[in-house]
Amino acid sequence: MTSIQSFGERLIANLEKVIVGKRPTIELIVVGLLCQGHVLIEDVPGVGKTVLARSLAKSLGCSFNRLQFTPDMLPSDVTGVSIYNQASKKFEFRKGPIFAQVVLVDEINRATPKTQAALLEAMEERQVTVDGVTHALPRPFMVLATQNPIEYEGTFPLPEAQLDRFLLRVRLGYPNLTEEIEVLERQQMQHPIETLQPVIKVRELLEAIEAVKSVFVSNPVKRYVVELINRTRQNADVYLGASPRGSLALFRTGQALAALAGRDYVLPDDIKRLAVPVLAHRVIVNPAARLRELSAEKIVQEIVSSLPVPGGDFEALSRDRKK
Repeated sequence: MTSIQSFGERLIANLEKVIVGKRPTIELIVVGLLCQGHVLIEDVPGVGKTVLARSLAKSLGCSFNRLQFTPDMLPSDVTGVSIYNQASKKFEFRKGPIFAQVVLVDEINRATPKTQAALLEAMEERQVTVDGVTHALPRPFMVLATQNPIEYEGTFPLPEAQLDRFLLRVRLGYPNLTEEIEVLERQQMQHPIETLQPVIKVRELLEAIEAVKSVFVSNPVKRYVVELINRTRQNADVYLGASPRGSLALFRTGQALAALAGRDYVLPDDIKRLAVPVLAHRVIVNPAARLRELSAEKIVQEIVSSLPVPGGDFEALSRDRKK
């Protein structure tokens, strides 16, 4: 997995030219990219959510479109529309901004549920159906959506079906004192994103996506993943636990994180690190727990800390599989 490790290091180093001091979050974005999943970036305004998405697209040399969601936006503004051509006397499909390899959906919770739903088919099936005709989306395809967790006036909270389609939910957070000074210095003359160059070819990315699938996951680790999911369903403070899609998400992101570390096998520590960003947004906390100010993140953290971690020589299990 050294090739994927090298791939990750080049991409992360390039993104860090623009995003200062947020390596753990950048790594999770790259994990989502390798799994061909979608990422919800939830944070306050001004911390670099949009810049991170633009930097990723520029680093990959991929096509990029930005959708600014507003209450008056229509589903056709996302997917595209069929227009009658009087010359040919036929309807022609004009592609919407969703037809790009990296799509930034800014302030996703500002649009109405009807417009939000226009993303569901695209995110899950990598296709768009307009007027009964299905149009395939390009490969690779990734949606990076942002939302502000503080300001709720004039917003439409994402339904559970929409949240479940996001592989990861991440946060950037404020930089510390030293990092914020570095941000000021880097942007004194111009924004570093203006000089950012592609470091990964699309062909390399597609090869890495396929290679990640071969990372070995031992039976004890698979059991650990499923037990984590089951405990979210059995927890007394949870109204609705993670779905089987959550199990698959934890499984796949574990493979990608292991590959980025240069391993061809997954460790329980990989799963532990990914549990909150993969599962917290899939868990619905019951009203009584909300009154006690108990968040989904805290519940997942408690489940992870209370569940026994499987032991064993996972590297040896991986070697035995190859024999």
